[in-house]
Amino acid sequence: MSPAQDATDATDVLVVGAGVAGLACARDLLAAGVGVRVLEAGDEVGGRMRADRVEGFVVDRGFQVVNTSYPQLRRRLTLRDLRLRPFTPGVLVHSPSGRLRFSDPTRRPRTLPDLLPGRLAGPRDLAALGLLSARALLSPPGRLKRRADTTTRTALAQAGFSEEFVERFFRPFLSGVFLEDDLETSSRMFHLVWRSMLRGTLCLPTEGVGAVPRALAAALPPDTVRLESPVAELTDDGALTARGREIPARAVVVATGPGPLPGLLPEVALPDYRTVTTYYHVAPRSPLGEPTLLVDTRRRFLNTCVVSDVVPEYAPPGHALVATSVLDGDGESREDRERRVRAALGEAYGTGTDDWTLLTVRHIEDALPAMRPPQPLTRTTRVAPGRYVCGDHRATGSVQGALASGARAAREVLSDMRTGG
Repeated sequence: MSPAQDATDATDVLVVGAGVAGLACARDLLAAGVGVRVLEAGDEVGGRMRADRVEGFVVDRGFQVVNTSYPQLRRRLTLRDLRLRPFTPGVLVHSPSGRLRFSDPTRRPRTLPDLLPGRLAGPRDLAALGLLSARALLSPPGRLKRRADTTTRTALAQAGFSEEFVERFFRPFLSGVFLEDDLETSSRMFHLVWRSMLRGTLCLPTEGVGAVPRALAAALPPDTVRLESPVAELTDDGALTARGREIPARAVVVATGPGPLPGLLPEVALPDYRTVTTYYHVAPRSPLGEPTLLVDTRRRFLNTCVVSDVVPEYAPPGHALVATSVLDGDGESREDRERRVRAALGEAYGTGTDDWTLLTVRHIEDALPAMRPPQPLTRTTRVAPGRYVCGDHRATGSVQGALASGARAAREVLSDMRTGG
């Protein structure tokens, strides 16, 4: 018996998944006059980019930030509406010799003494840093993308940085960006990330990172997105929902995470994914007092920050919320790892942690695609006639990459519809 069909469900394009890639794809198709329906298995849009309310605190699903320089983000949203709160343009580095500050002196001139030779870096490394940053700021993205691709570690050595400075700054800082601590990520990706950080500001939305996909969804016509509507399989005529109803569509774009994707499009090769665990601790007061990211040269954690110093609304009055991300520990129990992390935080923040409480833990298995060289920075979304796939794994592991992949999917769907492909 064939699955039941409902003519009112028929659409030109069916988008499976309401993360930022799927929402961007849907918006561009609708703008071109194409009928679209988006099916989302979860109870809210956003995919991995969501925030929860836990006992009055705002808890993002893993530590995430919004970069104001992302072109796709700026084109699609009025950033002011997100009520963004900025991080300090720089990072604190906890080292055996004390806490070091790495700042952008062009934005905060009073921090220039922190870059004097002998503090964070020597003359050679400061010169290499200035040249690297100038090239990143002045070079168009296309030129960066065409550069020979190596690992980030190799690229830093070629740029003239000493191994000491790489270990003191780049390795602990980039571990939190790429969710790996060997600097094996594509140098192309590194150069694009460095450029975006120099050109933009890292922020958090006042209502959590889930505000970004909610804003994207709000720009769609009512009833475009159907929540709690998982898709079981794709069919010759469209897609079959988990409830056994077939939704006819001329084209289907799969914009899910890596978990459901193999069951829908088994021919699509997925990269490895980086896993991260984020601990949210509640303290009676901020152990830092500024909206700055803190990293550790011993790499006992990827990064930590007092998110309520960035956005006071993340915590109820009289409390501070500390978010700390770590890579998986081999064979270590959750309790032992939390104790180890708490001890490292006490040392890094220079405070006791006995009065801290663990609010919650977010373990994200598919937090970021691995981006080893040679890393294509964009790939076609076409899989088969009428079948497309988009997401950050088809571009760069970032919000910009996910949005750009969704935009490319829309362009390729429209092109194929016009040519009958």
